[in-house]
Amino acid sequence: MNWNISAWSIRTPVPSLVLFMVLIALGYVSFGQLSITRFPNIDLPIVQVRVYQSGAAPSELEVQVTRKIEDAIAGVNGVKHQTSAVTEGSSITTIEFRLEINQDRALNDVKDAIARIRAELPRTIDEPIITRIEVEGLPIVTYGARAPGMTPEELSWFVDDVVIRALQGVKAVSQIERFGGVEREIRVSLDPDRLLAFGITAGDVNRQLRATNVDLAGGRGEIAGREQAIRTLAGKQSVADLAATAIVLPRGRKVRLDELGSVADSTAEQRTFAALDGRPVVAFAISRAKGASDVVVAADVARKIAELQKAHPNVELKLIDSMVVHTLGSYHSTMKTLLEGAVSRARFGPKKDRGTHPVTASKQEETQCFGMHLPLLR
Repeated sequence: MNWNISAWSIRTPVPSLVLFMVLIALGYVSFGQLSITRFPNIDLPIVQVRVYQSGAAPSELEVQVTRKIEDAIAGVNGVKHQTSAVTEGSSITTIEFRLEINQDRALNDVKDAIARIRAELPRTIDEPIITRIEVEGLPIVTYGARAPGMTPEELSWFVDDVVIRALQGVKAVSQIERFGGVEREIRVSLDPDRLLAFGITAGDVNRQLRATNVDLAGGRGEIAGREQAIRTLAGKQSVADLAATAIVLPRGRKVRLDELGSVADSTAEQRTFAALDGRPVVAFAISRAKGASDVVVAADVARKIAELQKAHPNVELKLIDSMVVHTLGSYHSTMKTLLEGAVSRARFGPKKDRGTHPVTASKQEETQCFGMHLPLLR
């Protein structure tokens, strides 16, 4: 059957024009809803194995942990490349698989390989953490908080309890990571002379604190004809309660914890540091969810930051780094190039191919091409 669509469109142009306009409108609307991102939404089969052991030297971790993990992973199907980074107390191994390998299958294979050698690893290490690396999970914007009237502890608490909680409610924000600042820590400093005088060691004090300063569930029981949950509430609510904890000594004696040393509400040792213009700040990096637009998420975050800045004028929230500026600039450059190419082609038309013009020559004239004598076209 011969469908002469072109002739029908010429005779009745209205349906064709209407369809053409509808397709243009749908394309324009769909193009405006596309996400502008730095990286495409693809799943790269990359798996990371992290092992932590407090106080372990890099040489010990390399021999006892890293090499065994690398040897176990080497036999996994589809491994393309693996690298390891060993520092004091941590060993991180990154495994890259071939693109045709399914990401979930690669993650499960690595978990199985680590499970087979788990008994060979030192018992003092933390449980290995096996995760897959998401390209979309990289930070897109980084802000810094600075408040001259706050202590580092107060500023860190403000960022964790106010800023991060508010930004987590922004649509398509997947993760917020804080850099710099301090963490609260109740520090118990034991006096070696007093421990020796009472005949107890620091390990004994540590074990008793772990066993007593905790809330535990005790199951269910029937009380007055009703079933109720039973809980053991032994967690200390304040530093003073912790200092008054009774420590059992040999021969059935007891002593308060503050009699063995000092108990202070302090901060943990600072592991990360952030600075802006030479002054310390508390920085936080924001990552978008998979499939979301970098530009839209950054704009929503900026609006929320402006609201927080207005509600808390004593804290300065300033943009430190943004990957969205480069992404948006690349997008505008690409669109400008496409428009310029379309306009120039519509104005000047396609370029003529000079190689298709016939060449006039006599029958006796020939030219040599790729080692063969070919007669020229008349």
